[in-house]
Amino acid sequence: MQAPLNIALVGNPNSGKSSLFNALTGLNQKVSNFPGVTVDKKTGSATIAPGLSANVIDLPGTYSLYPKSADEYVTYDVLINVNASEAPDLVIIVADASNLKRNLLFCSQIIDLKMPVIIALTMMDIARKKGVEIDLDGLERELGVPIVAINPRKNKGLSELKKIIEQSAKGKYAVPARDFIDNLNLAKPAIEDVKKYTLCRSDYAALHVAVNSDELNFLNDGQKSAIKQALKENQFNKTKVQAEEIMQRYARIKQIMKSTVVEADPLQKQLRSEKIDDLLLHRFWGYVILLVVMFLLFQSIFWLASYPMGWIEGMFSGLSGWLGGILPDNKVTDVFINGILAGVSGFAVFVPQIAILFGLITVLEDTGYMARISFLTDRLMRQVGLNGKSVMPLISGVACAVPAIMATRTIENKKERLITILVTPLMSCSARLPIYTMMIALVVPDKRVFGFLGLQGLAMMALYLLGFFMAILIAALMKLFVKIKEKSYFIMELPVYRAPRWKNVGITMLEKSKIFITDAGKVIVVISVILWFLASYGPAKRMDPVHQKYEQLIAAATPDSPTSDSLKHEFQSEKLSNSYAGILGHAIEPAIKPLGFDWKIGIALITSFAAREVFVGTMATLYSVGDSPDDNQSTLREKMASAKRADGTPMYTLATGIALMLFYAFAMQCMSTMAIVRRETNSWKIPMIQLVYMTTLAYICSFIAYQLLK
Repeated sequence: MQAPLNIALVGNPNSGKSSLFNALTGLNQKVSNFPGVTVDKKTGSATIAPGLSANVIDLPGTYSLYPKSADEYVTYDVLINVNASEAPDLVIIVADASNLKRNLLFCSQIIDLKMPVIIALTMMDIARKKGVEIDLDGLERELGVPIVAINPRKNKGLSELKKIIEQSAKGKYAVPARDFIDNLNLAKPAIEDVKKYTLCRSDYAALHVAVNSDELNFLNDGQKSAIKQALKENQFNKTKVQAEEIMQRYARIKQIMKSTVVEADPLQKQLRSEKIDDLLLHRFWGYVILLVVMFLLFQSIFWLASYPMGWIEGMFSGLSGWLGGILPDNKVTDVFINGILAGVSGFAVFVPQIAILFGLITVLEDTGYMARISFLTDRLMRQVGLNGKSVMPLISGVACAVPAIMATRTIENKKERLITILVTPLMSCSARLPIYTMMIALVVPDKRVFGFLGLQGLAMMALYLLGFFMAILIAALMKLFVKIKEKSYFIMELPVYRAPRWKNVGITMLEKSKIFITDAGKVIVVISVILWFLASYGPAKRMDPVHQKYEQLIAAATPDSPTSDSLKHEFQSEKLSNSYAGILGHAIEPAIKPLGFDWKIGIALITSFAAREVFVGTMATLYSVGDSPDDNQSTLREKMASAKRADGTPMYTLATGIALMLFYAFAMQCMSTMAIVRRETNSWKIPMIQLVYMTTLAYICSFIAYQLLK
């Protein structure tokens, strides 16, 4: 059996590269980091033919071989470095047939690296709608490499692509002998000198080493010094050489397209996507539609999830009551029902909302509307020292701050990237969703405004908008303090509108739900068991008097006495108050009392630093410890709704609910986010700044809200 091929997928952003990767590898994928850098590496295995398999690597998208961002440098290094661990045996260039001229620039550059290349043309259907007809055989002759038309979204052309890969592996397709342009004469002395000191596949590869020698990690200090000296002697002007190269490439591409491509009249009627953009990108209506889309998204989280959430709540409350009735009354039963089961039920009930949120976000991405949101908000971003590229990480932060911060690698401007990292955690992520949902259900009435707008949905949208506008405000302030002067430009290709791939939406919902259950669930269950212990036990000098006091009172009460049940509740309440958890909660209560929080909320604030969603599991455990079998049949929301303060007033009023939601909207309570910021910035200074400013902001906003509303 032949050794697996190393295949690299490259291409412009939005060319269909990821779709091809998914189609080739299916579920045989894994995500790691490239050696030495914090850039995602997506790899997967694929069966090409009987006896021939391949390791496929999905390289970050780039428009040319002149990199600007960290992601683009990774692609550049893999293609230029002949000794790279990821060095490919074959490169598949995914090119958009509907934007062929721009894509051919990148294709021609890779062809001149003298590597085995296959061009996979996507978007052929869109090209035809634009009136573009491509002579594939003629284009193949001109470029000297095999070309195949594919549609990975519909699994079309994949068998032909695999056949060409198999033939290429057998050596049927030779690397083009002639360069696409005369690279050697662009800078002959410099190229010849570079070849003396490095191993290069081609004249063009040597030219790139000359242009970027200072940034190439595979060159040692001796090589860099020698190349630098040679370039100085040759008076090498990289800007002039780059400009001349691009001009020559486009001149040759123009000739090729003239003989192989038939383009429609430029004055043809607009495509459907362009007509839709006239409305969705309108200076006024575009923003109105954006707000409507956001409201529908957040209202749907309540509306669509209400039924499965009710089923899950009922299932767990019934299960707890049933187990409490049949299991023996001992510590093992107590820790299982009021520790583990209470913690699991606390987060499991929110799985439908997490799934729906990610599903709807995937629909927005798949249809092409998410890119329009970046375009719409670019003007606002520029006012605060950012640009439209910062919007995608911020929007991603609605799902999770960790991948959102990693997505800032595509921002070339160092100042804009740093500010985006600093403010991204202010976006309300999915971990906050269970807290928002619970508190909105407790303190916001389920009413309609104007007969059709749900008040709870409006409250949810307000929280998400609040996070976005606070991020904008903080970014404007940080613009004054981050002293990095560097110009930036926002150039973005808007993908065409497409119907969402419902299979992809479904897979995303299942995967994200699984991650929430496994990753967050493990933390929540462990903390729930620890909390059960801390809430069930305490110092003997404090617990013994409580036991003695209530044993006497309960013994004196008759079973039919109306005070019997109330005594048991008072006993459990006082026991919890004197436990280790109670002592910890009471210790921090003076600091959080001005916010309307009690000691139980204080404990949840502390445990939430592991992960925000732990708040729900913590409250479920604290409100379950000491419950009787009858109490176990009540849901967490019912228990919290009936909670009272020492003076007998309801614990969860509108003031307390708003203050708590604001605290979680702004506080930096996520160790994973702090860890990824540390990794991306290579410093603990930035995450510490985030921790301080976000906690301070959360406290001040919660304090003001509670004092005004109480």
